Amino acid sequence: MGPTRAQFIQYAPAALAVVPLVAGPWSALAAAAAGAGAWAVNTSAPALRSLIACGFTATGCGIAAHEVLATGANPLIALGLAVPAGAAALAHHRNTTGPTPAPALAPATTSTNPGAGPTSQEQLIIAWWREFISGPTQTEGRKLIQAGANLEHLGLEIDGDRVAFTGIITLPQGEQVRVRAADIAAVYQIPVSQVELGDPKHYAPNALPVTVHLKTPAEQPQIAAGAPTTPEEVWAAHVAVPEGAMPGTTLTLTRYDGPLDWEGIATRERRAIGAVNLQDLAGNLDLETIQIALAPGDKPSQMGIRVMREHALMHGTMLSSVVDELSMDSRGYVRAGTYVDGRAALLPLAQPGSGARHLYLVGGSRSGKSGLLEQILLSAHRSGIAVVLASPQAGTIAGASLSAYLGDGLDEAMGALRLAYALMLDREARYRSPAFPFTDPLLLVVIDEAHMLLSASSPYHLEAKAIVEQLTRRSLKRGIGVVLATQTPLAEDLGNSTVIRSQLLIGGGAVFLRCARGQGSLVGANAVEGAEGLDLSMIPSQWPGQYAKVADRDMSGLATEAAATPEDGTFGLGYLLTPGSQAVQFRSLHLDVAPVTLAGGQPPVGIEDCDAWRERDAITQTPMVDRRGKNLIGSLADLLAAAEGAPSPQEEPYPTPGGHHAFAGPSRPGAPAAVGAPDGQELIKPRILELLREQSIPMTAETIARKLGTSAKNIKPRLSELKRRDEVTNENGLWRAA
Repeated sequence: MGPTRAQFIQYAPAALAVVPLVAGPWSALAAAAAGAGAWAVNTSAPALRSLIACGFTATGCGIAAHEVLATGANPLIALGLAVPAGAAALAHHRNTTGPTPAPALAPATTSTNPGAGPTSQEQLIIAWWREFISGPTQTEGRKLIQAGANLEHLGLEIDGDRVAFTGIITLPQGEQVRVRAADIAAVYQIPVSQVELGDPKHYAPNALPVTVHLKTPAEQPQIAAGAPTTPEEVWAAHVAVPEGAMPGTTLTLTRYDGPLDWEGIATRERRAIGAVNLQDLAGNLDLETIQIALAPGDKPSQMGIRVMREHALMHGTMLSSVVDELSMDSRGYVRAGTYVDGRAALLPLAQPGSGARHLYLVGGSRSGKSGLLEQILLSAHRSGIAVVLASPQAGTIAGASLSAYLGDGLDEAMGALRLAYALMLDREARYRSPAFPFTDPLLLVVIDEAHMLLSASSPYHLEAKAIVEQLTRRSLKRGIGVVLATQTPLAEDLGNSTVIRSQLLIGGGAVFLRCARGQGSLVGANAVEGAEGLDLSMIPSQWPGQYAKVADRDMSGLATEAAATPEDGTFGLGYLLTPGSQAVQFRSLHLDVAPVTLAGGQPPVGIEDCDAWRERDAITQTPMVDRRGKNLIGSLADLLAAAEGAPSPQEEPYPTPGGHHAFAGPSRPGAPAAVGAPDGQELIKPRILELLREQSIPMTAETIARKLGTSAKNIKPRLSELKRRDEVTNENGLWRAA
């Protein structure tokens, strides 16, 4: 074998120093050939300059020695001329063997092309190492992990799906390697488990071998001999067995795109499958609950099954994309969302030839319940349906302006219930026999956070329970539907009334969204026909993988223009139960635009001009049960009579700034002031008018009472009297001076 490049660079100058003594001027040609050869083998610039200088020196000395010998001079003189040539050769030897800055690391024998220098992959590995670990190439402001901890003897191994590199972390003598596996994993963005460092006890402190697996092949599941592998086999082994979720069934696949993406039909021979516990089924299939969806079929002996790697409803359906489907169709249905199989999920608001429909809505905090209520308000508005909204928790429904009457706050929400009951009595008095379509508009009574009115702890528990029971029983034939929303399906949220729940489910549909843990089970006393076995608390608040997304923090500041996307949470994910069917998984529409903006700026659909509506201010202040909570007023005439006598002949006393009490005059319009009223003390009604005129903004009765230092119960009858005189106006519960 011929000399290597390093040997050529090292020994060629010495040869050039001796050749001139015998070859004479021909050594110039030898020097030129040596320089050309060194350049051809890609010698570094310093070594090439040293080689050329050495060659020139040797050539000059050789020519001089030849002339001395040719003229017969002393041979010792010719020999002395070889000394400069030897010194030049020695200098060149030191130049090529002395310490120099580390060049690009030589690839190991496992590189794809060992003789052609570092590959692009190796160069990238080295660049990252120097940028973040050893330097000197460092980004300004970043601290190196350990300066000078170079990676030497780099070797790249590529074998199919496996990519790894090996090397030795090297430091000058006397220093110790402090680079950790976690540091390397962070630089190359891989798990720490893919970094292998040698044991420092077995190596020098300043040299530590490292192996980094940049890419590892996917682990293949180890399947025991005879273990079930296909969905049908897994089903037969774990689901269809007597202790499984669906005993005695067989699975027939209709679509298969992998072990985590398939659909099928479970069949039980000549017997109904019955209720299926979704949690038990997920346990049998070794999956998360959210990865499974059930679709009851027309036959009780069959059940559709869908297993999903990524949930089909994760990306949602935009509200703005289905605006045309929000209006009620000829069957009385509106678009509420999308089923898990991609079909439109529809809710009934009316039934042609019969009347209105009820809706039972269950959902805890951050489940999407308020967003669905806003959808319903918009659909009612676009369908010509009037709305009476009772919202005990003030200010929670953004689309409240779409309602014809708003009871915002606990007391006002109770007033809205009284008004709804009065409207039903009024229609019963005018419509002796049910007729459809009505000359009056359909009416929806929307009760949000109904537990605040119906539960035993509510101050209006008995009255609200009596009114809602009568509404759910008697209102459908009069074109009045009830939309009742609570946070849990527990009986306590409905005042322990089995009548309310049964009438809601019989008279319409139900939507079940996520509930708090321990409060969402639809079994036992809370069982709902068609939704047996569901546990709403098992609906996760986040999609799989969301926690890793949240962990990737962005510290650039609050993005005030950012908007929530469907992937940010499972808002609106739940189950829809329509009359005569089983509960099916669906997701309500994603509110990419505020529903109220799609109302086109049109005023809310108005309620018909009738006695109950004209006397609404007095009716909303009139309790409709006795002190025991019994004997609910049963006719419109009795109700109007009670409302007429609701305001007391004299107003209740209110505290004055001086600590005394002043009394207002009679409540009858046009009556003179009370005789004997203390001089210099204001009446409440003039103070109300003065406040409304000074503020020039609409206020609720509670706000007026707070500003005047009295109670709302003292203010509301006075506002009704002022309204009869046309001195104030009331629009959706907001009062202003006329």
